[in-house]
Amino acid sequence: MKLSVLYFSLSVFLAINCSNSEKPIQKMEKTSKNNEKKDALKNFKSPYTIDEVLGKFTPSTHKDFIKVAKKHSDKSMYLRKATYEAFIRLHDAAKKDGISFIIRSATRNFNRQKQIWEAKWSGARSVGGKNIAKSISDPVERALKILEYSSMPGTSRHHWGTDIDLNAFENSYFEKGKGKKEYDWLLKHAANFGFCQPYTKKDNARPNGYQEEKWHWTYMPLSEIFTKQAKLELTNDKIVGFKGADTAAKIDVVKNYVLGINLNCKE
Repeated sequence: MKLSVLYFSLSVFLAINCSNSEKPIQKMEKTSKNNEKKDALKNFKSPYTIDEVLGKFTPSTHKDFIKVAKKHSDKSMYLRKATYEAFIRLHDAAKKDGISFIIRSATRNFNRQKQIWEAKWSGARSVGGKNIAKSISDPVERALKILEYSSMPGTSRHHWGTDIDLNAFENSYFEKGKGKKEYDWLLKHAANFGFCQPYTKKDNARPNGYQEEKWHWTYMPLSEIFTKQAKLELTNDKIVGFKGADTAAKIDVVKNYVLGINLNCKE
C-alpha cells in the first residue's frame, strides 16, 4: 500500500514538472522568433526611396516601370516590370482554364491619388452616392468615410507599382456567375504567381483598414518589401500636401490602413 502511494505521488510530481518545463521552452521559442523578426527588420534595407513609397514620382519615366499592353488593360497604365511579367503569367494560365482577366487600375502616383481624394473630400465626386462635403462636417469622420475604399495620397499600395485591380470594382460582381468563377480561380491559383488579396473581409485578424476588395491583388515579392519599408520609415507626419491631410495622425493612417492588410500578404 505504501509503495503504491509513493509511486502515485512520484508520477504526479513528474507529470507536473514535465508540464511546467514545456511552458518555458514554448515561451523561449516564441521570444526567439520575435527577436528574429526584430533583427530582420533592424537589418532590413530597401532598394526603394521613401518618395517611391509615397508615390512621388512619374511611372511613365521611371526605369523600373513598363506600360501595360492594351490587351491586358482598358486604359493607359504602368506597372513595375516584375509585377507585369507575373500578371502575364497569371493571365495566360487563367486563359487556358477559360478565365479572362483585365487590369482596371494599376499604378497611381501621389498626384493622381490626390485628385481622387480631393474630389471626394470637396464633394465633386460622390461617396456612396452622397456629397460628403455637405453631409459630413467633421474632418475625421469625412476622412474615415473616404477611407472605406480610397487611400489618402501617400498611403496607397497603388503608388508602389505592385498592386492591380482586376475586372470589376464591386464585391457583388465576384459573388455570382462569371465573376465568382474568376474570384474562385484567383483564390486557388493567384498565390502560385506571387499574388495575394490584401483587403479581405475585416475580422479579428484584420480589424482595421479598408473594406473588403475582391478585385485588388498585390504582387508579394515586391510589395512585401514596400510593406516592411512603410512599417520602418513611413510616419503620419509624412502624409501631407492635400486637403484633409491633418486627419492622418488623428486616424493613425499608417498603422490602421497602410499596415491594416491581410496577414498573409505581409510576409
